[in-house]
Amino acid sequence: MNAINKPVNIVNVTYAQTKASVNTDVLGMREMQQRVFEQRDAQHLLVKAPPASGKSRALMFVALDKLYNQGRRKVIVAVPERSIGASFASTALTKHGFWADWEIKDEHNLCDAGSSAGKVDAFIEFLEGPDAVLVCTHATLRFAFEKLAPESFNGTVLAIDEFHHVSADTETSRLGALLRDVMSGSDVHIVAMTGSYFRGDSVPVLSPEDEAKFTPVTFNYYDQLNGYEHLRSLGIGHHFYQGRYTDAIHEVLDLDKKTIVHIPSVNSGESTKDKLEEVGRIIDAIGHVESTDPDTGIIGVRRSDTGEIVRVADLVDDTDQKKRGDTLHYLSHTATKERDAVDIIIALGMAKEGFDWPFAEHALTVGYRASLTEVIQIIGRVTRDSSGKSHAQFTNLIAEPDASQGEVKVSVNNMLKAITASLLMEQVLAPNFNFKTKKFDDEPAKKGELKIKGFKEPSSDRVKQIVATDLNDLKATILQDDAFARAAAGSVDAETTNKVLIPKIIREKYPDLTEEQVEEVRQQVVVDSVIKNGEVREVGDKRFIKMAEKFVSIDELNINLIDSVNPFQRAFEVLSKSVTPSVLRLIQDTITSTRIEFSEEEALSLFPKIKTWKQVHGRNPDIRSEDPTEKRLAAALLFLQKLAAQRKAEKAATETGER
Repeated sequence: MNAINKPVNIVNVTYAQTKASVNTDVLGMREMQQRVFEQRDAQHLLVKAPPASGKSRALMFVALDKLYNQGRRKVIVAVPERSIGASFASTALTKHGFWADWEIKDEHNLCDAGSSAGKVDAFIEFLEGPDAVLVCTHATLRFAFEKLAPESFNGTVLAIDEFHHVSADTETSRLGALLRDVMSGSDVHIVAMTGSYFRGDSVPVLSPEDEAKFTPVTFNYYDQLNGYEHLRSLGIGHHFYQGRYTDAIHEVLDLDKKTIVHIPSVNSGESTKDKLEEVGRIIDAIGHVESTDPDTGIIGVRRSDTGEIVRVADLVDDTDQKKRGDTLHYLSHTATKERDAVDIIIALGMAKEGFDWPFAEHALTVGYRASLTEVIQIIGRVTRDSSGKSHAQFTNLIAEPDASQGEVKVSVNNMLKAITASLLMEQVLAPNFNFKTKKFDDEPAKKGELKIKGFKEPSSDRVKQIVATDLNDLKATILQDDAFARAAAGSVDAETTNKVLIPKIIREKYPDLTEEQVEEVRQQVVVDSVIKNGEVREVGDKRFIKMAEKFVSIDELNINLIDSVNPFQRAFEVLSKSVTPSVLRLIQDTITSTRIEFSEEEALSLFPKIKTWKQVHGRNPDIRSEDPTEKRLAAALLFLQKLAAQRKAEKAATETGER
């Protein structure tokens, strides 16, 4: 049997348990819901808040105000999958102090079983009838819109849950096209809700001009988790295996923890291509099947080690839709209330977005997830506050590169991206700093403030908005860029990473920004990343931060010093401590052998370093060198030489033609 490395977390975050995010006011609203309700008069609201923060109830408060006080006649709630519809069921809000209840009739809950044609008819009848609230799936909304004109949504509130399913690419996204048509063709009010305003395909959710129509309300992960009553800590770990994951999963599957196991997509390299067999092997790792409940589909498995019964829900097997429907019903109606109802849930594409199992402690995910949104959603399944749960854990089981297999480059890239995404999650989970320019004879920094010499503060409302609401999503976009696998591995120098690659991505994401604004956003990204990745120590009344293996006094920070640090270097440092020396050499060789392509801007930025290299060593850098830095400088020099020769030839041809 192939063993994996001893499980070690690369991220451990501890919180203060202030109860601020779970306590309610006189209207029954949590802190996040209060923030959203303050903006209830906005025509279009964009709510960015973590899973389990109470977005569904925030929508209820706002929607009821729009019905009672703002002249709206209908509320339509659209969710990505049927199981999430239960989050918007009738709720007695007056019991907790609000002035109205959220009520939805059974016939207007279109997330139950039934044909799509019947649900479309019910949707249209609802628009024409007297009742006020309907819940449906994104798919039902799309199908209904094909039979309706945009003006049919006059007088309505359209709430879209998991809003990152929308895409600005309206050629391929029917939901995105629908949204744009409804916004331009009716007086609709939109409430958009998401735990991560980011798509795995790097396509923006909204175009800049449409996004400007929304009033954003942001509640970050730190606000949420620091304000819990029970959950105190969160760990994020990556563990590597060779061979088949089903032979290694028992080493990270803690049967004493309430666990959601997400097996890999059948299209991924980690999949055995037989999802039902994989479920069977996971059950074998637990013990022996004793029984299967005919009403709920819950499988009773007797543990091999202790003899106790473990209750397992299988959401992978879709051969019997009625059986899976019964299991989903049991999970959403019983398992949410009774701790002993289920112990382990095995899923493939389900149990991510909006899935409510408050007792879940461990999310065990097999295979690299390309979308940071998917990682956030999976982690969100275990970060709900629940009595008796003090620690939540996310474990990503990833294939380790094997020199005997042909997919070494893919494995290396997946490992680097997975670790770098986890380090970004560490930043997401940490408190925010307010960065300021440090001036001569300046006042001391306030609490939560950090002053940096040469730092450019936001000069416009647009940059302030990006910094306030989009910074982590921008970092996620940067991490999706293929160049950052090399940057994370340290084969791209800090200057190129910070001053060429990052600004290039900022310009592509925000084409409306000036060069000065691009630089302001760039500095925010780099400074925030470097500072949050750095280890802070206190010596007496002085604070020091570790950057590039050195501790620097926080009082001496300047933008040039920060720009000299690769903000993603720590990913490679983590990796080097997580694998064996032989595997690490394989990873380094794979990165070194990757053909490096340059833009003219990137190559020119390295030219001063090429000149310095030649002055120090008395020769040009050698493309055959074993040193990745020298190899990269040599590749840049060859690129520039080829470009110069090409320009010279073009000039000569032009001059010849003019004679």
